Amino acid sequence: MRRTRIARATWPQPSNGPHRVACHFCDTLHEAPAVPEGTAARCRRCGVVLYQNRPASLVRTTAFSLASLVLIGITHSFPFLVMKSNGLQTELSLYRAAHELIREGSVVIGCGVGVFTTVAPLVMAVGLLYVNAPLLWGRAAPGARVVARWTAHTEPWNMTEVFLLGVLVSLMKLGSMAELVFGVGFWAFAGLMVCMAAAVAGIDRNELWDRLEVADE
Repeated sequence: MRRTRIARATWPQPSNGPHRVACHFCDTLHEAPAVPEGTAARCRRCGVVLYQNRPASLVRTTAFSLASLVLIGITHSFPFLVMKSNGLQTELSLYRAAHELIREGSVVIGCGVGVFTTVAPLVMAVGLLYVNAPLLWGRAAPGARVVARWTAHTEPWNMTEVFLLGVLVSLMKLGSMAELVFGVGFWAFAGLMVCMAAAVAGIDRNELWDRLEVADE
């Protein structure tokens, strides 16, 4: 029953007391006690948000991470873009785009497309799910702290929105040369961008570390 109560509690506090947090804007050091659900703690000096207690944080992060994994599978299982010109039809997928770039000699760009649109989102989604899902039952998965750190390091390399913006800009130039049809993979990738952003924003890092510490007690 203790594990269940921990999981349902809103931001449980470690037995050794609240942590300290430094303002990322003015470096003022603060005690970091839990705040009511749906509210945020702000710096006493400059007013910048230090951390937030987001409603249903574990459920939201777990759900959006799982949805991201499903969308990654759909993105790579269906065509991303279909081009029709002079009676010819070409289907393009993310894997094929990266492969063609490498084959044409643009190795760095091709590898970048593969890493930033496939590997990084997959690592983030799996990492967030691995860390947050067991916390729903008040338990920490083996090596959860290490996975949480690596997931945080991967976050800046998740560039789905940058790639999607680049695709849309390129399509404006290709539109006059061929008829373009967005495939299922494109819409799944757009959904992936939204779900990944929601999963990352679902739980505050301070809350996540407190939950991991309490689960290990």
